[in-house]
This record gives sequence, C-alpha cells and structure tokens, in this order.
Amino acid sequence: MRVTQKIVKRPADLHAQCIALADTKPDLLLVFAAVNHFSAADFAKELRSGFPDAALLGCSTAGELTSEGVDDGTCTLTALNFNQTKLIQAHTTLAGMDDSYAAGERLARQLLAPDLRTVLVFGPGLQINGSALVDGIASILGKNVPITGGLAGDGGAFKQTFTLGPDGVSDHAIVAIGLCGSALRFGHGSFGGWEAFGPARKVTRCANNVLFELDGEPALEVYKRYLGEHAKDLPASGLLFPFAMLGEDHNAIGLIRTILGVDEAAGSLTLAGEIDPDGYLKLMHASTDKLVNGAESAAKAAAEMFDNPGESLAILVSCVGRKLVMGNRVDEEVEAVGEVFGSKAVLTGFYSYGEISPFTPGSSCKLHNQTMTITSLSEA
Repeated sequence: MRVTQKIVKRPADLHAQCIALADTKPDLLLVFAAVNHFSAADFAKELRSGFPDAALLGCSTAGELTSEGVDDGTCTLTALNFNQTKLIQAHTTLAGMDDSYAAGERLARQLLAPDLRTVLVFGPGLQINGSALVDGIASILGKNVPITGGLAGDGGAFKQTFTLGPDGVSDHAIVAIGLCGSALRFGHGSFGGWEAFGPARKVTRCANNVLFELDGEPALEVYKRYLGEHAKDLPASGLLFPFAMLGEDHNAIGLIRTILGVDEAAGSLTLAGEIDPDGYLKLMHASTDKLVNGAESAAKAAAEMFDNPGESLAILVSCVGRKLVMGNRVDEEVEAVGEVFGSKAVLTGFYSYGEISPFTPGSSCKLHNQTMTITSLSEA
C-alpha cells in the first residue's frame, strides 16, 4: 500500500493540488475538509476530474487532523494505492432520523462480499441516529465485520454537514467503502478520557435518541441546572458536558452521548445516539491531560492489532467536544497518536459529531461520542 497526502489551504488551491497528486492514480481518495471547501463551486467536479478512476470518500469537518497537527478551514487529500485489496463503494440517501436503521441496512446490502474485511462509513452529522445506523449495517453484515468511521461536522455550527461519495457532495447521503481481501492489515482503537460527576439520573421518558425526562423532570430543565451560565450557549455548550450511559445497576457501559439539539417547547434533548429507556445517565467533564492520554490509549490499541513495519495510514476521528475542551493544546492528542505509530504512518482524519468503532477487537461496533477513535490500514 502506498499513501500520499496533500493539504489544500484554500478552496482556490484545489486544482493545483489535484494536479500535484494526480500522478499517483489512487484507488481511493479520502477527503476531509471544512464546510467552505465542500460548498465551493465545482468541488466534487474538480476531484472527479483529477482522479477519474478513484473511489471518492469523505466528509465535512469541525477541524482537520494530519501528521502536522490540527487545522481549521483546510482540505486534506489522502491518496491510497492498494496492491491487492479490493474496494466496494456504497451510498444511500438518508430520508430523516427515523430512516437511520433502514439506511444502514440499504448501505450494508451494497457491501456484501465473501472476503469483506472491514467497512469505512461516513454520515451526516445532523438529523441522524448514529447508533441506529450502525445497528442497521451490522444487522446485514454480521458482528464479525468491523465498522469504523464517523459523522460529519461543520465547525461546531450544527447547521449543515456534507459527505462525499460516488454521487458527489450531499448533505443527506451516507457513504461507505468496503475493503476486501486477506492482504489487508487492519486495526482499531477507541478511548475517551472523560470523568463522570454528580448523581446518576434515571431515564424516565425517551424515544430512541430523544431524551424527554430524567427522574420525572423535563430533561432540558435538569440539564440547564447543571450547566449554569453555560446553558445560554446550548446546544454548542453541550459538547463540554456529555452524558455517560449507565446500566440499570448504575455501572457505566462505556458509551458517551453528546447533545446535538434542544427543544425548548418539549423540554427535551436530542442526543447523537440511542438512549437505554431503562438506564441511567450521568454528566461528564474532562481535562486536557486525560483526553490526550485517552488518544494515546486508542492509538496503542489500534497499533497492537497488527505488526507491520511498512507504510500505513491512521484515520483519526475525534469528537469536536474534545477540541473545545483542549483549546490551544488540541495538537497534543494528535502528537500523542503520531508518537505511537511512528514516522512510517500517515495520519489523516477530522473532528466529528460522532465516532464509529468497536470497543475492542471482536466486540460489536458502536456509535461513540467524545472519544478518539483510530482506524489503521496497511497491506501485508
């Protein structure tokens, strides 16, 4: 496998960077970019013209990640040439949040193959139930095919996100690539670094990923009491205070849920993934040091899944909430990952509205929030 990368600083520079990269004739072009690039005239047309034989895959971001650190307002083009690995492209239109599970099923049916090893998937960051999407994919592909990826961002504005796939740019398409063949070397890792605080609150009314009541009170009212002065900045400030999901025994189950929206009239909170109607929720907060340590742990987990001293790619998907907490120290979590993988690994990725990965090797795939998830790829 060969990996080549270019960083486009301004939309006007895309043509020149496509020309510089075109000679690689990639099998797959991964594209992670700020919304202003996706919104630029002829963005998809320029990419298709520059890479006519490549599968195009990517999404808009709340920040771009490369080996150079964290950027805002750029576009990262990562060209992959595989020696033996085969690719299957898939995409489907998301009709709305209630279509998330069925959309996952439709996407997965396009990816079915006897030698399918793993799936990379990217979806819109808004009006989607990410956990239902993952469950829909897994219902068709089974639990033995790892699914990784994430939900698109738009710089923290929560207004419009984009994906890039076979049909170009869309604000309502889910896109995926299936990677097939025994030559593929694949690893994954996911870790948070957040800490729970305050009492556990019983979920007393919810519907899928919409939380209406905690301990019999309107969920939004309870949440605002905890946030205090931060409540005026909802839903964006919700990124700083996610929920830990707890089981009926009050023990954490390892899933974190971010606030994607609020409904003042209903007194409800819309979370990025489904809520256990019989479970409990607890607020969380984090320090930069613990988030950086979490990123390092995710990298170690991904790197330990295969031993390949050759060229590799690490795809980093980190939650935008982590970026807000770390502030001007945000580069440190990327540096920590880079130190684990070493100089032969190329890093790419983005800050997201949701991360998709298994917990551990062999476990089921889940939608995560507020984690750093890492997918590592190479060939034997």
